[in-house]
Amino acid sequence: MKVLHINAGLEDGGGKNHILSLLSQFDPTTAELLVLENGIIADEAKKLGIVVHVLEQQSRYDLSILKRLTQFITNHSFDIVHTHGARANFIFSTIHKKVAAQWLITVHSDPTLDFMNRGIKGTLFTKFNLASLKKADHLIVVTDSLVDSLLKLGINKNKLTIIYNGIQFNPDTPKPLMTNDKFTLTCVARLHPIKRHEYLLDSLHVAGFTNFSLNLVGDGELRDTLEKKVQQLGMQENVHFLGFLNKPQVEETIAHSDITALASSNEGFPMVLLESANQKVPFIATDVGDVALLVPDKSYGWCVPADSIEALTMALNEAYSEWENHTLEAKGERLYQLASTQFSLDRFYSETMSLYEKLMRN
Repeated sequence: MKVLHINAGLEDGGGKNHILSLLSQFDPTTAELLVLENGIIADEAKKLGIVVHVLEQQSRYDLSILKRLTQFITNHSFDIVHTHGARANFIFSTIHKKVAAQWLITVHSDPTLDFMNRGIKGTLFTKFNLASLKKADHLIVVTDSLVDSLLKLGINKNKLTIIYNGIQFNPDTPKPLMTNDKFTLTCVARLHPIKRHEYLLDSLHVAGFTNFSLNLVGDGELRDTLEKKVQQLGMQENVHFLGFLNKPQVEETIAHSDITALASSNEGFPMVLLESANQKVPFIATDVGDVALLVPDKSYGWCVPADSIEALTMALNEAYSEWENHTLEAKGERLYQLASTQFSLDRFYSETMSLYEKLMRN
């Protein structure tokens, strides 16, 4: 069996970690990676020993890649092509009938919302991606909550398989001794409307404490807007825009936090929450996607209604009280035990491999 994963190559969040975590488990002769641009995914994949091919486009609209990609897949005799992201999905959709490989797509998030607030281009990109999803031989969805959205698009239920994200949990990694003199929160998310950073900022502004530090890890189109909002709220000394960080830097930032936070209005199954669990750091997150699977009750963390400043503020105040009382560490330990049992990288790999084998038999 030979599998080719294709991605644009510029992912810097959960999608990137999903792809690299999965590929790191395969024999390099079985699964390889092709990107359309040199960037962070190619760099990190090479460090992990993953075979990487760069079939670079001159621009996003460079269609000369179609012939080159067709020849590449045929010459290397790939049995399965596994695409991630709208750009990779669309490009392969135009040539999939010209190659013998089975076509599999992983749907990482709600495809109707990926290009929200992007105007006419966003509308077109959404249409192209939705059309691509309908053409694929099979789809992986990372959360049960995405299934209904795809069924409404007319996709056959028999073409859908749910495989939850998984990461490599490290039981021997010691939890740093917490010496924060301020309640330290970290939010790892691209600065995009769907992540609702403004709700988190507003909730912190009205919460009953001011002795805090918030790390915003990630970059995106809303950076200027959010920086202005921080100034308007008078929280310049509390909020730190860290921009993009590599994986070890993200892990270190989370490890030295008291809690992580995610205020999104829509998610699949966020990798960052598993990364928080791996560092034994509890989280406050909105009840979207399948986040609730990690928070069966309040002894594990907080799962609050989306788009509710009131609920988010209440959770922040409760977490602050637990920080003062030194009880957050126990929550983090329980979260780690749950996540490492149910969302391991071994399970993620084995379920994906089983699906590959099933596709090969078709």
